[in-house]
Amino acid sequence: MFTLAHYQEAADAIRTRTKQRPTLGLVLGSGLSSLADGIPDADIIDYADIPHWPRSTVEGHSGRLVIGELQGHTVLIMQGRVHSYEGYTPQQITLPVRVMKLLGIETIILTNAAGGINPDFEAGDLMLITDHINWAGMTGLNPLKGPNVDYFGLRFPDMTFPYDPALCQLAREVAAEQEQTLREGVYTFLSGPNFESPAEIRMFHTLGVDAVGMSTVPSVTVARHAGMRVLGISSITNVAPHHPKPDHVTSHEEVMETGAIIVPRLMALLNGILQRL
Repeated sequence: MFTLAHYQEAADAIRTRTKQRPTLGLVLGSGLSSLADGIPDADIIDYADIPHWPRSTVEGHSGRLVIGELQGHTVLIMQGRVHSYEGYTPQQITLPVRVMKLLGIETIILTNAAGGINPDFEAGDLMLITDHINWAGMTGLNPLKGPNVDYFGLRFPDMTFPYDPALCQLAREVAAEQEQTLREGVYTFLSGPNFESPAEIRMFHTLGVDAVGMSTVPSVTVARHAGMRVLGISSITNVAPHHPKPDHVTSHEEVMETGAIIVPRLMALLNGILQRL
């Protein structure tokens, strides 16, 4: 469990390594780290140099902060995140979000690589997350479990609108202007690291789930607890088969390859959103 002092120590360490003061946070998922590579004159901070900050161990997650100017905003970009399957607690996974709050960030954009469960989806689609099912959280992996840190929010936070309606509408408008197809749907969070079985996929489809992944929802939960505005976008990097053929195999390499193909369209969408914010 972390106290306010732990979060403050991490925030102070970041402040000593940059003169820039970010107002917007951006978290990049598997295979999407290259989105931050084009920021000029950025301050780069390795996760290892920040007290208490968890370190990425998964391919496709660079493990560093990039702070700089993007479309007129000073942004703090996380190149990679950590996950519960790496052995981290929900509190460790979500520490960066609370540190962002202490740094003055009030809006956070979360991206991820997800498996498409909606049969209308195709690998390479982008999906606006309109709601989620915190499957792992309901079974005990909830980052708000334990003593409440009153500085950030109430003991029982409201989750009626986990994803900010105005930001969602902005994303729709930008996608339409760019003539991009932007799917919409419900995302569910599983702890991983195994991919889902066909029976699990069919169950989630019955429950109204459109995409599934191993991240994002814990961060959304903590961000909303702290009163932050959230926008979530999934890159559909593979389609989870309801009735797979005998030779079907889902792999992380497939996720990475499709994620790289999606990057230009996701970058265009994010740039357009930032321009309009």
